[in-house]
Amino acid sequence: MKFKFKVQDYQTKAVQSVIDVFKGQPYNDHIKYTRDLGIRKNKNVIKYKDAEGNENIAEKGSLFNAIDSEIKYKDIINYYYDDIENSDGFENAKLLLTDEELLRNINHIQSISNIKESNKLVKHLGRCSLDIEMETGTGKTYVYLKTIFELNKNYGFSKFIVVVPSIAIREGVKKTFEITEEHFMENYHKKARYFIYDSKHLNNLDDFSKDSNINVMIINAQAFNTRGKDARRIYEKLDEFQSRKPIDVIAANRPILIIDEPQKLGGKATQESLKLFNPLFCLNYSATHKEQHNLIYVLDALDAYNERLVKKIEVKGFEVKNFRGTEKYLYLDEIIVSSKKPPMARIELEIKYNNSINRESRIFDIGDNLYVTSNNMEQYKENFVINEINPIEGTVTFTNGLVITKGEIVGDISEKDMRRIQIRETIASHFEKEEALFNKGIKTLSLFFIDEVAKYRVYDENGVEKNSEYAQIFEQEYTSILNEYITLLDTPYIRYLKSIDAKDTHKGYFSIDKKTKRVVDSLVKGKSTESDDVSAYDLILKNKERLLSFEEPTRFIFSHSALREGWDNPNVFQICTLKHSDSTTQKRQEVGRGLRLCVDKNGDRVDVNYPGVTKETIHDINKLTVIASESYKGFVEGLQKDIRSDLYERPKKATIEYFQGKKIVIDDEVVVIDNKQAKEIYRYLIKNDYIDEDENITEKYRNDLENNCIVDLPEDLHSVAEGVQKLIQSVFDETAIKNMMEDANKTKIKENKLNDNFYKKEFQELWNYINHKYAYTVDFNSDELIKNAIKHINEKMYVSELQYTLSKAEQKEKLEVNELERGESFKNASSSTKTLKHSEVSKVKYDLVGKVAEGTMLTRKSVVEILKGIEPNIFSMFKNNPEEFITKSIKLIKEQKATMIVNHITYNTIEGTYDSDIFTAEDKGKDFSKAFLAKKHIKDFVFTDGTAKESIERKFAGEVDGSEEVSVYAKLPKSFHIPTPVGNYSPDWAIAFHQGTVKHIFFIAETKGTMESLNLREIEKAKISCAKKLFNELSTSKVKYHDVNNYQELLNVMNKL
Repeated sequence: MKFKFKVQDYQTKAVQSVIDVFKGQPYNDHIKYTRDLGIRKNKNVIKYKDAEGNENIAEKGSLFNAIDSEIKYKDIINYYYDDIENSDGFENAKLLLTDEELLRNINHIQSISNIKESNKLVKHLGRCSLDIEMETGTGKTYVYLKTIFELNKNYGFSKFIVVVPSIAIREGVKKTFEITEEHFMENYHKKARYFIYDSKHLNNLDDFSKDSNINVMIINAQAFNTRGKDARRIYEKLDEFQSRKPIDVIAANRPILIIDEPQKLGGKATQESLKLFNPLFCLNYSATHKEQHNLIYVLDALDAYNERLVKKIEVKGFEVKNFRGTEKYLYLDEIIVSSKKPPMARIELEIKYNNSINRESRIFDIGDNLYVTSNNMEQYKENFVINEINPIEGTVTFTNGLVITKGEIVGDISEKDMRRIQIRETIASHFEKEEALFNKGIKTLSLFFIDEVAKYRVYDENGVEKNSEYAQIFEQEYTSILNEYITLLDTPYIRYLKSIDAKDTHKGYFSIDKKTKRVVDSLVKGKSTESDDVSAYDLILKNKERLLSFEEPTRFIFSHSALREGWDNPNVFQICTLKHSDSTTQKRQEVGRGLRLCVDKNGDRVDVNYPGVTKETIHDINKLTVIASESYKGFVEGLQKDIRSDLYERPKKATIEYFQGKKIVIDDEVVVIDNKQAKEIYRYLIKNDYIDEDENITEKYRNDLENNCIVDLPEDLHSVAEGVQKLIQSVFDETAIKNMMEDANKTKIKENKLNDNFYKKEFQELWNYINHKYAYTVDFNSDELIKNAIKHINEKMYVSELQYTLSKAEQKEKLEVNELERGESFKNASSSTKTLKHSEVSKVKYDLVGKVAEGTMLTRKSVVEILKGIEPNIFSMFKNNPEEFITKSIKLIKEQKATMIVNHITYNTIEGTYDSDIFTAEDKGKDFSKAFLAKKHIKDFVFTDGTAKESIERKFAGEVDGSEEVSVYAKLPKSFHIPTPVGNYSPDWAIAFHQGTVKHIFFIAETKGTMESLNLREIEKAKISCAKKLFNELSTSKVKYHDVNNYQELLNVMNKL
C-alpha cells in the first residue's frame, strides 16, 4: 500500500502565500560561485604523453611505474590532487526586492487573508522571517516540500535547509520526502536531492554545494547547538574535510531556512547559531508560534476543525468517587437502548462466590436489586434497587438516592484497576467503530502510551519475552469483548475477527538495547520528554504503511510515551495514555498523534472529496476517541485552555469597524468592503439575531450555519456573499472550541436494524425502481462548446498586470512614540505605481495549451481552437500574467462545459444493485440524544444532518413521519449515489405515499439547505439538474424527484410534475 497525495486547496493557499511574498523577484537559477575546496593533500603526479602524443596525468606509484618505458616526455610536478575537480558551486540568487517591496507584498497577503497587518519587516534570519501557522495533522511537511518546488519553479531557488527540533521529527520529515517523491515527480518533472546532515559524512555538503538542482539538507538542532563533541564539529576546521569548517561550506550557498516547530528552537544560542547558516530568508512552520515574525498564513485548530481537515475528538473520562468511606464498588459500563424495550444498564459490581469475590458486569433493568445479584454482599444491602435509567443523561439512580454516571467509578480502586478499565474501554471503542470502517476498507488502529516497558513485556529466566501486566489485562479484556461481537453470521468482518489470534493483534514498539537485543525504556536527556533513539523511530516509520494493511494482524499498539512524536499514523482512532498526564501541553501532543484524517486500504485520504463523504458525515468516520485517566471535565478543560491560548488572535466582536476596509477575494479579484456595505452587513446580522447586544455571534447563527440554512444577505451584497460569510465566521466564538470535543461516555446506539417498514410492499416497489447503478453519457457538439467558450472568455476574461508601487518619503526630524506605533514617522510621502512586464522578469516556460487541456479535460485540438478564437487584445493578456490567464481560462471554459453537460446528458442502467446493508452501515455508535424515534421510517431511529432539533432535515423527517399520506420513507445513505460529470450525487429521501392520496406515489426528495457556499451551490445545482434529468425525464419508472425546503413544498411541487 502506498499513500496517495492530492492537491488540496488549503495547502495550495499556504504555498501561494509564500510565493506571493516575492512577487517582482526575477527568475534566476544557476547562480555560480567558486567553492572553497580546502587544503588538499599534496600528491606526486606525473604528466606524460602517450604514443599518440596525447597528454595524460597519472599518480606516481600507480600508472607511472607500469608505463615508464612508454613515456616520451616527463614533467614531474607537485599537483593538488583535487584541483582537477570543478570548483563551481551554485548558490541562491540574492533578493532584489527592497524591504519596502517585501513588506508591501506581505501586507497585501495579510489583508486578503484577514490577518493583522505587520507594521515592519522582521529580519532576524536573512532578508525576512515568515510565519506559516498550520494545525497538527493538516500536512505542514507536505506544504513546505511543495513550497520548495514552487520557489524553484518561480524564482530558481535551489538550496534549502530544513531545521527540526528533534530526531523524531527529522526521521518523519525524511519519510515524507521518500513517500512524496513520485507525487512531486509527476507534478514538477524533477526530484529534490535530500540528505540528513551527519558530521561523519561531510562529502554530502560538497554534493549539496556543487549541484544546481533542488537540494535539501535536513538537520536537527542537536547537530549544531549542543555542547557535545559531535555538535561542535560543524564549527571546526576538520582534517578529513580538507581543513574546512562545515558551517562555512553550508553558508556559501545562501540557503533558504525552513524551520519546523520553531517554538522548540527559541533559545538564544540556537537563534545565534542559525544566523551562521547565512540564510537568504527564513520560513517558520508550526501550529503554535511563540515568537511572532511576519505571519502570512493561518490554519489554526479552529479553522482545521471547521473545514473538516482533522478528526473530531471525543473523550472518555473517568472519575473515582468514594461515598462515606464504604467499600462498595460500582462502575456503570454502558446504557443499552432499544426501540422495542426500555433502556437497560450494564453495571460492573462485586459478586461473591464460595472461594472468591469477583468483579463482573451484569445487565440490569428497572426494579433489579444489586444485593440479590451480588449473592447477598453486605455492601449492596441498603436499597441498591434500580429506580431509573436515563439514557440522555447517562445516569442510573437507585432507590437509596445514589446516582451513578457513565465514566464514574464508585469505591476505592487501585491503579491497576484503573488501567484495566482504560484498556477495556479502549478495546470497546475500537470494536464500536471497526465493523463500519472495515466495510469501507479502512483499517482501525488503537494506540497505548506507557511509561514503563516492564508493564507490557518482561523476560523469563531463559531470556524469552513474555506478557506482563498490561499485555495480560489486554488479552483478557480483548477476548471478553470479542466474544460479544462473534456471532453465527458468516460476514467478511466476522471472518476477519476469527482469523486473528488475541496474542497477535497487539504489538509493542519500543527501544531495543543494542547489546542484549531486549526491549527497554526509551531514554530522554535533560528536560526533554522525547527520546532520540533513531532505530525505534525507524521501526515505527518503516511499518507505517504495513500497519494500514488488513493482512497485518496488529490492531492495538503499545509504545513508550517518549516515542510519541514518532507516531502520526492516520488510522489511529483510539489513544489511551496508561499514565497520568499532568501537562496540558503533553495532552495536546498526545491527542495530536491521532488527528490526521484516515486513509483506506488503497492509500486514499478519506476527506470531504472522498466518494460518499460530505462535510456533514466526515466526522462519523473520522473520530478520535481519547481514553483519559481523569474526568471528562478535567481533561477537556485543560485541552481547551491549551488550544485557546494557541489560537491565532481573532476579532472578538462583529462590529461595523471590523468589516470596514476588509479585503476579500471573489473570482480571483480583490474586493474591498466599503463603509456602506459594512453597515449593511451589520444590519443584516442584527435583523436575523445573528449577533447579540454585545456584538457577539449568537447561537442562532451557529445553528443556521451547521444546518446549512443561513439567511441570504441583502441583494446588493450577493456578489460578495461568500467572502462576507467567511469574515463573520472568523469572529472568535467560545462555543466553537467546545464543539470541537464531545463526551464519549454518552449513550450510543449499538444497532439500528431494518424494521418491518422496509419489507412493506410499497417500499419494496419503490426500492426496486431506484435500486440500480447508472452510467451517463454526454453527447454534445464540440463546435458548440468551442463557440460558447470563445464568447464567454471574450466577455469575462480580465487579467491584472503585475505591478509594484514605488514609495518615497523622508523621516521626520522629531519623533513621538504614538507616531511610530501608527507608522507616521515619515513625511512628504509620495508613491507611483509601475507595471512589471513579465517577459523582463521570468524565464518560466508555460505550456498554455497543455495546462488548459489538463484543467478542462478537453483535447489539445479543442483547446487550440478556443485559443485561436480569442480576440487579440484579450489573448495579449497572457504575457502580462500567464498564471492568472491560464487559471481563468480553465474556469471560464469549465463553466460553459458544465452548462452544456447538463443539457446533453443521458443515463443508462448498468449491471449492479445496492445491498440493503447500505442502510445500516453508518448508524452504529451514534449519539442516542441525536436520534429521532420514527414510526414510518425503514429503521427505528433516524439520524439527520445538522443539529437534531433545528435542522431542515430533522424538521422534514418529523413532518413526513406524522403525515397521513405517507406509507413509508427512508433517509437514503450517502453510499447510494448517482454519477454526474461534477461528482457523485446522493439524494436525501425516498418516500412512498398511500395509493390515491397524492399525484405521484413514489418520490425522491432533496431537502434544500445542504448547499454549503455560493461556490458549491453551482456544483450542487448541476448535480440536482442531473438528478431531475434522470428521474423526471429519462426514467420510465413512476418515481419523481425534486428539491424542496419542507414537506408542504413537496406536496405543492408534486402537483406540477
